[in-house]
Amino acid sequence: MSPLVIAAAAALALSLPLLAWSVLGTKHPQQDAIRANLTRGLIGMRQTKRQRGQRFEALASRFTPGSFAVRLERQLALAGRPEAWPLKRLMLAKIVLAVAATVLCTLYVAGTPGPGSVLLAAVVTTVAYFVPDLLLYSKGQERQTAIGKELPDTLDQMTIAVEAGLGFDAAMARAGQNGNGPLAAELIRTLQDMQVGRSRRQAYESLAERTTSKDLQQFVRAVIQADAYGVSVANVLRTQAAEMRVKRRQRAEEKAMQIPVKVIFPLMVCILPVLFIALLGPAALNVIDTLSG
Repeated sequence: MSPLVIAAAAALALSLPLLAWSVLGTKHPQQDAIRANLTRGLIGMRQTKRQRGQRFEALASRFTPGSFAVRLERQLALAGRPEAWPLKRLMLAKIVLAVAATVLCTLYVAGTPGPGSVLLAAVVTTVAYFVPDLLLYSKGQERQTAIGKELPDTLDQMTIAVEAGLGFDAAMARAGQNGNGPLAAELIRTLQDMQVGRSRRQAYESLAERTTSKDLQQFVRAVIQADAYGVSVANVLRTQAAEMRVKRRQRAEEKAMQIPVKVIFPLMVCILPVLFIALLGPAALNVIDTLSG
């Protein structure tokens, strides 16, 4: 393989992760203050750059199919709508990564023409286009897992608050203010929905739509039914909290039971062959020496 092909492949392997990180990287906590200090007195330049970026984002949104935009909107909702990852920026990142991958793959195919190179270039370009989707999906899965883990303790706090005399909304507000995770943010978002004029049912249904946690969706359905039929919220919270604790313990036991099954493959592939060689190797060598002698 020629050095040009090796250099093109290395550039392709290094450029895509760096480009994804630069476009979708986390925002520095003091980035706004630093930019404001560096561009002080350059208001016209800042506005020009902002307008240019908005133009690029609008152009990228035109080339993104509507179904992809809807799916990205759903993934953003599950990921908690990160401030550094707005929808139009994600669309722009998809286009930029796809174009960069296309250029690098064209150089690679020009250096080593053939069906295999063309197929590899198509696969790399497709993967580069969906890199923002994969990053957003991973962040959403982590967030939903964190919501499921925080739910039992949050329900216990709300149960104690309701039994102490607070209303359900006040208990939800107290749990949201005391918490610092994604579940607390979702509870505060639900209260804000009700404050802007949405009904309780609509706010609770929106909470269920913004998550994939089955336990949280079950809790929301139970609260909606209790609100519709006049059931005591304290009893619902107590029952749901006890059930969530049982489910959490059952999940831990299930994962513990899965460990032996997961260990079988590395045991069979990595450990047993070495053990057989160490135990049966000398005996096999002795047998060979005896037969040859």
